[in-house]
Amino acid sequence: MGRHDDQGRFMMNRLRTRGLTVCVLVVVGLFCLGPVLWQAVTSVKPDQDLVRLPPLFPERVTSVHYDRVLLKSSLPRSLANSMIVATSATVTAIVVGAFCAFALARLPITGKSVILGVALVTSMFPPIAVISPLYLLMRELGLRDTLVAVGLTHAVYSLPLAVWLLTSFFQQLPKELYQAARIDGCTPLQALLTVIFPLARPGLAVAALLVFIFSWNEFMFALTLTASDATRTAPVAVALFPGLYEIPWGDLAAASLVVTLPVAGLALGFQRHIIAGLTAGSVKG
Repeated sequence: MGRHDDQGRFMMNRLRTRGLTVCVLVVVGLFCLGPVLWQAVTSVKPDQDLVRLPPLFPERVTSVHYDRVLLKSSLPRSLANSMIVATSATVTAIVVGAFCAFALARLPITGKSVILGVALVTSMFPPIAVISPLYLLMRELGLRDTLVAVGLTHAVYSLPLAVWLLTSFFQQLPKELYQAARIDGCTPLQALLTVIFPLARPGLAVAALLVFIFSWNEFMFALTLTASDATRTAPVAVALFPGLYEIPWGDLAAASLVVTLPVAGLALGFQRHIIAGLTAGSVKG
């Protein structure tokens, strides 16, 4: 009898814990998705309903805000600029970071921990602390108001994160793989390209996605280093949307959703690779 009572209490506690966990997850999910849902509703409201409450949901939906954002503004050009900048920054950071990370993980280099520590400390500086000298440097190099300046800055600023992540991942790969490739006649570069990097694909995917998201969302560098519609990125274009005498809330909501969708799509599409990369990089294999 006592055994059945213990099992019953155990099941009740388990159900209570599971129910509490579900409630917490629902609350956190609503808290995180609340602004997105508000933007989605606002983006399809007619102008006259934007400041009316109730109703929370519009009785009549409209696409006028998306028409203004996509057809009558510079946002499409800014989206293309963001794609160019984020892609170039990601490729640069991952290519350079992968070779640096493998060197730190496998080559007999003195002071590896110090190098990684300095790299991490460097990446912790807030953008506002380095924006003035960076602006002067880009102006002297003739790169002011160019996509090259923004992409190069994003690549350099995100490089320490890529090196740190990939170093941890490469350390989990067996040393014998690289040694066997060298014994089979591969050069160091061939061993990396044909053996090590393919096995490190999950880790490379995680690092690339994080760098891409950082570059896509970055605002301070893009705002300071660009000055025209031809070079502005999407976050800067959205920030400059407000009009002279009023704030176009519907247009802002539509623009925010349009800018958010590419990153959200990447995160959802590569979710399996992200989980595999983080798991493989944290377990000795």
